[in-house]
Amino acid sequence: MKNILFVTFVMVLISCKNNSEDKSNTINNESTTVQESKTVSLIYPEEKHFKSMRQVTFGGDNAEAYWSFDDKQLVFQSNFKDWGMECDQMFLMHATDTFQDKKPPMISTGKGRTTCAYFLPDNKHFVYASTHLADEACPEVPLRKNGKYVWPVYPSFDIFVADLEGNITAQLTNEPGYDAEATVSPKGDKIVFTSTRSGDLELYTMNIDGSDVKQITDQLGYDGGAFFSPDGTKLIFRSSRPKTEDEIRDYKEMLAQGLVQPTEMELYICNADGSDLRQLTNLGNANWSPFFHPSGEKILFSSNFEAERGFPFNLYMIDLDGKNLERITHGETFDAFPVFSNDGKYLVFSSNRHNGGGRDTNLFIAEWQD
Repeated sequence: MKNILFVTFVMVLISCKNNSEDKSNTINNESTTVQESKTVSLIYPEEKHFKSMRQVTFGGDNAEAYWSFDDKQLVFQSNFKDWGMECDQMFLMHATDTFQDKKPPMISTGKGRTTCAYFLPDNKHFVYASTHLADEACPEVPLRKNGKYVWPVYPSFDIFVADLEGNITAQLTNEPGYDAEATVSPKGDKIVFTSTRSGDLELYTMNIDGSDVKQITDQLGYDGGAFFSPDGTKLIFRSSRPKTEDEIRDYKEMLAQGLVQPTEMELYICNADGSDLRQLTNLGNANWSPFFHPSGEKILFSSNFEAERGFPFNLYMIDLDGKNLERITHGETFDAFPVFSNDGKYLVFSSNRHNGGGRDTNLFIAEWQD
C-alpha cells in the first residue's frame, strides 16, 4: 500500500482464526531447522520482541504479505525478475514455505500491474487491485517529479476477487479513477479501500460482495493503507494533510497527474464508520504501513522520523492514545509492512536486512513475543 520510499522504493506498491497448536509447532520447527544458523544474523540484538526469525524470499522486491484467516497461507506481491516479473504480481505461499531455490505459484493474471492482495474469509479467494483491464502491459513507474519522490496512483486500478488458481471471479469496483489498497475486516464482513471517485484520495468501505459503498474520510490529502482492528470496530491508516497554499496547490497538481508525494505522512485512527477521527502520530517525515497489535490496543508501523537522510525506516509500536512509542526493529536500511498472524504468534514484514548490501527487499517471518 505503499512503496519503499527512499531506499528501495523502486517497488512502487501503492501501499488484513485461531490456529492449532500443530500449526504453531510446524512453523516453529521450520524456523529452527531451515534458518537456525541464520537466526543470530537476522535478529539484531536490540530486537527483543523477536523470539525467532526466518527469511522467506531471496531476491527482488517482495512486500505486503497478508495471512489467510486460518493462518495457513499468505499472499504477497513481488517483481522478482528471476520469476519472470516485469512489475508486481501476486503470489501464494504456505506459512512454512521458503523460496530460495523455487518460485511460488502466481495467482494474479500476469497482466498489468497489481497491488494489495488480501484473503477473504473462506481462505479460498482473495481481493486485489489490477490495471490489466486498461492495458496488459506494465504501466510506467515515475519515481520523481520536479526532484521529489512520488508514488503513482494509476486511475486504471480496479479491485477484483480471484480464487487461488488465479481465476477472477468478480469485479468489485468499476468507477472512473483509482480504486485499490483493499483490506478485509477480521470479522469477514467489510472491505476498506482507497478511491479517487470523489476527486480526492479517500477511504471507503463496502461489503464483501462490493455492495453498500460508504465514504469514510473527507479531508483533503491522501488517505490510504487502512486496516481494521482485530474486532473490526476501528480503522488505522496513513494520511497526508497539505495545509499551506503551496502544499495544497502541489498536492492537487500532482494528483491530477496521478501522483502523490509520500514523504510527509502521519497515522490517523477512526471508528469503522468514520466517526471519532483523530490524528495518532505527529512525528514528522513518513509514518505509514500501520497494523494493529493483536490486543487491539497498540499499532505497529514503519517510520523514518528519526532519520536525517530519508532512511532508515524501522518498525515502531505506539498505544492508541499516541503514548508509549517503542522502537521494534533496529536496522540501518528498511523495515516495513508489518502484519500479525490472526493468532498473534507471528509477524511477517519486509526488510532489506541480510541482502548482501544490495537493494533486494525480502519477506521475513518472526515469532513474536510481548
